[in-house]
Amino acid sequence: MLLMPHSEGRKGAMMKAVVQHWYNHPVVRDALADLADYRPTLAMAIEIQQVPAPTFAERPRSLLVAQRMQALGLHDVTIDELGNVYARRPGHADRPALLVSAHLDTVFPADTDLSIRYEGERVYGPGIGDNSAGVAGLLRVAEVYQRFNLPTAGDIWFVANVGEEGLGDLRGMRAVVERLRSQLGAVVVIEGCDFGSLHHQAIGVRRFRIDVTGPGGHSWGNFGTPSAIHVLVRLAARLTELHVPLSPRTTFNIGTISGGTSVNTIAQHASMLLDLRSVSSATLTELVNEVYRLVEEAALEYPDIHVQLVKVGDRPSGAIPREHPLVQAAVAAYQMVGAQVSFQQSSTDANIPLSMGIPAVCVGLTDGGNAHRTDEYIIPVNLSRGLQALLLLLLAAEAIEDR
Repeated sequence: MLLMPHSEGRKGAMMKAVVQHWYNHPVVRDALADLADYRPTLAMAIEIQQVPAPTFAERPRSLLVAQRMQALGLHDVTIDELGNVYARRPGHADRPALLVSAHLDTVFPADTDLSIRYEGERVYGPGIGDNSAGVAGLLRVAEVYQRFNLPTAGDIWFVANVGEEGLGDLRGMRAVVERLRSQLGAVVVIEGCDFGSLHHQAIGVRRFRIDVTGPGGHSWGNFGTPSAIHVLVRLAARLTELHVPLSPRTTFNIGTISGGTSVNTIAQHASMLLDLRSVSSATLTELVNEVYRLVEEAALEYPDIHVQLVKVGDRPSGAIPREHPLVQAAVAAYQMVGAQVSFQQSSTDANIPLSMGIPAVCVGLTDGGNAHRTDEYIIPVNLSRGLQALLLLLLAAEAIEDR
């Protein structure tokens, strides 16, 4: 049993020693040397990226990943009804399981041109970093566990999950944690980019669709009849004047507006999507209540118009302290490969376990940019260090009794 001291400095020193132990382990050294070649990971990332996987339509990519997991000889390879792919590497002791996950879905429609372009040290392609590189990293680290027969205390579950992006609302990870919850001791979530970034504080997110419906009519003959679009844009203007604090950091965003039929038609229907975020659950609740108030005011102001607020996303907040052994293990692992560690607050699949009191971190594998754009890119050479840090983190995480 690994006893954890109370101060962050002592815990950091303890986890650094654990990571150093694994770094010096002869078999682990061989595995790290294998991961130093980024080319197999890049090839795998491109193979994954070439399979469209918009949120709610990830199954073709699920099938590909399941085939790769079966080929590795992992146990209990299954795809659930949502499209989450599960695979288990059995442990040799009665210990809590470690979940390692990466999300399958992308923000791009199925008909997006997925062509890859090489330019200098960069590789461009929609979804190449978010999250094809992450899924490739999941498969690659599972491969080295199998090939080098690395020590495994408790079970390790390698899972590629659906529904992380947009209105997916983390539905894949919700199902994964619900399925494995009784076994889990810790969770490591993999993102393709943001090498050196550690996420152990999950921000809360609420998302709403505001629907406005009215009688409609002809722009000339029925002039004066309330337009759903006019009502919606007035409400949108009021929403943009919401006051949010800088600390705790809180944000809002109107992501899309749609509606109407033609330029000379008084719109019968219009809608918009609203994104609200805060690191404070209390502040987020206050912001949500203010939105409800503005929507109710709009409904009263236009009696011939129906205004409805529909919740379409609810990502819970949660956190573990920076001095937690899992966080300190991640810090030690990334520092061991020469990375500068940056602590971030974000909304990732780690929100779900963190909100349930399960220790979790989200880590990035390489550098890149232009996420969620068709000219998204990664710098693949840095995949080497990212995967080495990930492997050291997983080995160290299994040494933590106080998870």
